[in-house]
Amino acid sequence: MAAISETIGIADFHRVDIRVGTIVRAEPNASARRPALTLWIDFGPDLGEKKSSAQITRHYVPDDLVGRQVAAVVNFPPRQIGKVTSDVLVLGFPDAEGEVVLITPDHAVPNGGRLF
Repeated sequence: MAAISETIGIADFHRVDIRVGTIVRAEPNASARRPALTLWIDFGPDLGEKKSSAQITRHYVPDDLVGRQVAAVVNFPPRQIGKVTSDVLVLGFPDAEGEVVLITPDHAVPNGGRLF
């Protein structure tokens, strides 16, 4: 298990913009070096729809993801993953084998809501 990172102030935490959105479309990212899915996520009227390439193929298939709410960092710069420009970083925790398990709210919340 990884050690706790260095202590940060609340201002540092507030700089990371983590929002909730609903996956509206998902498909394999065939151009990624490691198995990944491309997700189209609706973050509500203020942020709109954003794409993410996520290495989540161990626990998830595209059809099961549509309609699921996820948490994502929305203020990182875009990153090129194969032929896909990933606009946001979808968040998850590692399972016992290090595979990603997505973070989701346990009740439906409005898209675009910010984590606090």
